[in-house]
Amino acid sequence: MADQYAHGGEDKRPTEIPAIRWEEPPEGPVLVLLDQTRLPAEEVELVCTDAPALVEAIRSLAVRGAPLLGIAGAYGVALAAVRGFDVDEAADALAGARPTAVNLAVGVRRARAAHRAALAESGDAEQAAGAALAAARALHREDAEASARMAAHGLALLDELLPGVGRRILTHCNTGSLVSGGEGTAFAVALAAHRAGRLRRLWVDETRPLLQGARLTAYEAARSGMAYTLLTDNAAGSLFAAGEVDAVLIGADRIAADGSVANKVGSYPLAVLARYHHVPFIVVAPVTTVDPDTPDGAAIEVEQRAGHEVTEVMAPQVPVAGAEAGGGIPVAPLGTQAYNPAFDVTPPELVTAIVTEEGAVSPVTAEALAELCDRSRQVTI
Repeated sequence: MADQYAHGGEDKRPTEIPAIRWEEPPEGPVLVLLDQTRLPAEEVELVCTDAPALVEAIRSLAVRGAPLLGIAGAYGVALAAVRGFDVDEAADALAGARPTAVNLAVGVRRARAAHRAALAESGDAEQAAGAALAAARALHREDAEASARMAAHGLALLDELLPGVGRRILTHCNTGSLVSGGEGTAFAVALAAHRAGRLRRLWVDETRPLLQGARLTAYEAARSGMAYTLLTDNAAGSLFAAGEVDAVLIGADRIAADGSVANKVGSYPLAVLARYHHVPFIVVAPVTTVDPDTPDGAAIEVEQRAGHEVTEVMAPQVPVAGAEAGGGIPVAPLGTQAYNPAFDVTPPELVTAIVTEEGAVSPVTAEALAELCDRSRQVTI
């Protein structure tokens, strides 16, 4: 079914432009982002000179994805420190920009802690700023390394669960190099399967209302030469019923201590479908996404976004003369109220495995996750 629609192309990094980078031009340090709201129509970079600009980029989804938000948060603290702004004020604003994504707060805390420690030790603001930047760069590097290890662990798990070749993987939202210092989380596993000749089809959920699957995952899959097919979210059920899905791979924005997974809205229905059709439902995320301070799914704060994202069709934000920035085409009557949670929560009993850079947890239990996190901390120390 649909295998004749494979998209050819060179096997290379999905985008030649890094999703985030630190630069130091003569006028002062800046954080440069690939503006993901403009993809796939054009590759445009957004330059942030201070924390408020980065906060707006995070809220507008110009920069997004759990691991990359952690990196961005750390760089944002460093940017405030290097440019002489109030570091604590910047850190608080950055950490609260998207409440569900735990990696954002983790990255902010790490850079702020490095800044505070250096300042307390030396009393020198320049040294403290350098320490914050070093922490951000270390997090960026570690995430790239974690991405490669997640891909290896994920591919090994697929080999164990689905012996043979020709796997058909369904994914939701975007989890590739656009959300990571490396090649991503769930997408990196699919990419590893592709490179090993063991990916028959990548089914890409469109991911409404903001179409991260259509705009971003399809963009990365095409650039990587993967065989992929795009579908609307509500078509996934028919694929399962037809026996066309061998595994579901998604990322996560927060994993509670009990193994509940918060991810882009639409993930939970896929987990229910996968369970009914006896298909593995696999979550791929770095250990930093596991939040031991969040006891269960009910304790996860789910971000509610603006209703116009639902009542309007949002196209890539290519500037048009006379058009309001970020405006879409109305598809509902004026004044229609919309329910628009950015995420939903999947309970652990519906998750086949959680794959991290430290290995896979299956079955998913609070005890197994706690042991994994403890092992990760020992390795870090």
